[in-house]
Amino acid sequence: MSIRFDGQVAIVTGAGNGLGKSHALELARRGARVVVNDLGGARDGSGASLSAAEQVVAEIRGFGGEAIANGANVTRYGEVEAMVKEAVDQWGRVDILVNNAGILRDKSFAKADLDDFKLVMEVHLMGSVNCTKAVWGLMREQNYGRIVMTTSSSGLYGNFGQSNYGAAKMALVGLMNTLYLEGEKYGIKINCLSPTARTRMTEDIITDEKILDLMTPESVTAGLVALVAEDAPNRFILGAGAGAFARARIVETDGVYLPPERQTAEDVLANLDAISDESAQKELVGGLNQTVKFVQKAAAALDVELS
Repeated sequence: MSIRFDGQVAIVTGAGNGLGKSHALELARRGARVVVNDLGGARDGSGASLSAAEQVVAEIRGFGGEAIANGANVTRYGEVEAMVKEAVDQWGRVDILVNNAGILRDKSFAKADLDDFKLVMEVHLMGSVNCTKAVWGLMREQNYGRIVMTTSSSGLYGNFGQSNYGAAKMALVGLMNTLYLEGEKYGIKINCLSPTARTRMTEDIITDEKILDLMTPESVTAGLVALVAEDAPNRFILGAGAGAFARARIVETDGVYLPPERQTAEDVLANLDAISDESAQKELVGGLNQTVKFVQKAAAALDVELS
């Protein structure tokens, strides 16, 4: 089965370099018309230039694809709305949104500047919120949409010096979880990509050339294309890097019930092993399901019949 996007329109943010560029090129090769969005700033978010996006557009047009460059700042909702309008005016619809734009301001939390922290949150989290909000109504009307949030192992598992980046990236998982519930009946699928690749964002972190040679952006893009395909999964966190792929999931143990006389901090600590028992753990869909589980445990222990 060959995945094609003929007749579809994709917006890829942060597409002037690295992963975003790789994503935009591959979507175009597979028939998508692509809005190549890039503010053109440095990796810390400073500066702006449309030249990087224009170079990617030229490359796409060079192999017969269709693309336009856009320099919208994803933190400014008005600019994002204008970008979406440009896509609709040009091609009539938007089918795919890849939220890839991001910056780094790495420092240990003790040394981190709060303005830097807020800026990282603004670009990664609110930038993705802005772009998603701008296409959400359109995708609902179309009864079709594919959206990818770019999360990170720094958010899922932590990484020294990246409290700001990690917080923003984990927030995107929470955004996906709720938008999945709200978008499913409208044909909108939303997933998270957790990539690791050789880009300017990782050039100071990994220096071994043999390792870097394995970490091609194109290997990550294979995962991205799968997440925006018509047959894509939904509410899926896909880790991708160096040609390896894995699924990350947030699961919850079955837990234990403590009767009223034992509902103390001391008893909670004393039962941590039982609380942590993984034998019946599972992934919950929707926060209310945790409440239902807890209430059912209490009702069963107290022999209370629930309606």
